[in-house]
Amino acid sequence: MTAETIIARFDVTGWEPADLPGLGLGGDPGDWLGAVVMRKTYTEGLVGESVAHFISSGTEEGGRGYLAAERISGRLDDGRTGSVTVHHGALQHPSDASAFGYIVPGTGTGDFVAFSGRARIEHDERGPFFVFEVDGDRPS
Repeated sequence: MTAETIIARFDVTGWEPADLPGLGLGGDPGDWLGAVVMRKTYTEGLVGESVAHFISSGTEEGGRGYLAAERISGRLDDGRTGSVTVHHGALQHPSDASAFGYIVPGTGTGDFVAFSGRARIEHDERGPFFVFEVDGDRPS
């Protein structure tokens, strides 16, 4: 049962390449895998910030996949505050039907302590946003 849906718009504000030692094929890392530490500012629906460890494979032209673990902290429109961890990914583009994500149960703090459920990134004419489908009872 989905207790609430939260739409959270964001901007990517940091993109720092990260090393992945030991993951090359035959000792040559090549270009099959890349990693970055991504930072976001959440601007609407949830106001706050996040840091994500983002791993991708492939090129956007020929196919791409990504996986990310993201720690999000902020304030919702109704005044609730806290932090939560989300694991998400997709093939080709995050707005594909392949987009998936989960709010990791037990990672919430503050008013987000009981958050669990699904999460996916979508895009529209205004840019990217998260759709969080939070399960469970909404705190009063």
